Amino acid sequence: MRELLVTTMAAACAALAALPAVAQDDLPETQLNVIGNLMVTTLVKQVEEPFWEQTVPAESDGKITVNFQSWEEAGLKGEEVHRIMEQGLAHIGHISLGRMSGDYPIVDASDLAGLSPSFDDLRTVVEAYRPVLDEFFTTQLGLQPLTYQSFQAQILYCRNPVTSLADLQGLKVRGSGASQSDFLQRFGASSVPLAFGEVQQALSTGVIDCAITGTLGGYSARWYESASHLYTLPINYATGVNVANINLWNGLPEPVRAFVSERMPALEDAFWALNATEGEVGILCNTTGPCPLGEVGGMTRHDPSEADIAALREALTDTILPKWLERCGADCAETFNKSIGQVTGLTAQ
Repeated sequence: MRELLVTTMAAACAALAALPAVAQDDLPETQLNVIGNLMVTTLVKQVEEPFWEQTVPAESDGKITVNFQSWEEAGLKGEEVHRIMEQGLAHIGHISLGRMSGDYPIVDASDLAGLSPSFDDLRTVVEAYRPVLDEFFTTQLGLQPLTYQSFQAQILYCRNPVTSLADLQGLKVRGSGASQSDFLQRFGASSVPLAFGEVQQALSTGVIDCAITGTLGGYSARWYESASHLYTLPINYATGVNVANINLWNGLPEPVRAFVSERMPALEDAFWALNATEGEVGILCNTTGPCPLGEVGGMTRHDPSEADIAALREALTDTILPKWLERCGADCAETFNKSIGQVTGLTAQ
């Protein structure tokens, strides 16, 4: 398992190392203000923060410096990042699509609960929906998408045994975004909105029975200290987008914009390469190991049955997708069917 993680990190680093060369003499001295995601995540610690704080200054011969802040460092919970970016308070910011879906349901379509059974399926869906999101962000919000990415599969961390979807009946569960809320309500649970940093105490005190997050995110936050059971059904993946405020972006010197833009495909590939194998790493670290990242969490692992996998798919088609369409409006059906529908066989109506 350690070799697997090392190989994955090597692939991510190789993607960043293959960045194009630019004429550094053309670069004026510039400072960028960048908001990252949660610092507790490996995506930020191992890819995003090093890219902005080390790679960009090094590749620009010190001409471009970056004031990088994670959500925690900026005092943010996540739901407000898109508003901060719309207001022009940072050049670039990492937005969680699920967390802004309450304001803009259209952004939730590519990561609806139950939509992507596997990580490969997810990337196919994200690519299919990319043009839709590109147009929405640029024309409606004044934001320019630079990269799309996700975390690992979002699964359930519970205080008591949850071995099937039927066990969710009557439980209080921390969820994130409208789609997860629809999923929980479909199976009889109550969705409790909590910031990531508030979950550990809420689990410990019994304010909530379970919480949903990524397989490795929960491990990094040591949720295994308050939750003893892990139900590994992939619900969704917490997709995100790095965007630039268009007004601030256009105000940057053209060589700086070109320098950053040329590096975005490699950064995006590094995000996906990291998360492609971290799903199982996170599950093993939370449960019995081996864990290449530290101590083993000792949680009890419960894998979903074929019946539960089928039940989640049924919930997607009869509840989650229709509820999303209600929030998003009739025009979203055509958009969904021409993009995501083409690669999944689903029809929104």
